[in-house]
Amino acid sequence: MANDSLSSILDSSRGTRDELIPILQKTQQKHGFISTQAVKSVARKLKISENEVYGVATFYAQFRFNPPGKHHIRICMGTACHVKGGEQLMATIDRKYGIGPGETTEDGLFDLERVACLGCCALAPVIKVDDTVYGHMNVLKLQQILGEYERSSEKTD
Repeated sequence: MANDSLSSILDSSRGTRDELIPILQKTQQKHGFISTQAVKSVARKLKISENEVYGVATFYAQFRFNPPGKHHIRICMGTACHVKGGEQLMATIDRKYGIGPGETTEDGLFDLERVACLGCCALAPVIKVDDTVYGHMNVLKLQQILGEYERSSEKTD
């Protein structure tokens, strides 16, 4: 994360505690995530503990502490998706890529998010990769779809 852009965000702040969430939002918008260094700098600027910054940031699902992947996988865990196998899809990604919700693969290709509902209950279980929704998912279909993203990425590297 470029320190100069974080500095510009912090320099535009009055340094008051009520600016914590807006500062975190601007930082994540600019860099895609909240780094350990950003937490330290924000805590110093607002004269609060790093634990307090983490406490607030982890309370809200919008904040992430890992760089985003090239492709963003969302797995729906709404009632219909959960009942029809959403947890199996999540477990498959954990086994295959070694990531859980809020994490990014080591190669930076995928990040994973568990979402409450994608609004496609008739297609359950559902995943969304970037802006594309895939319905009636099962483990085999999930592996095939993500394999296509892997192969596509290899061609562009």
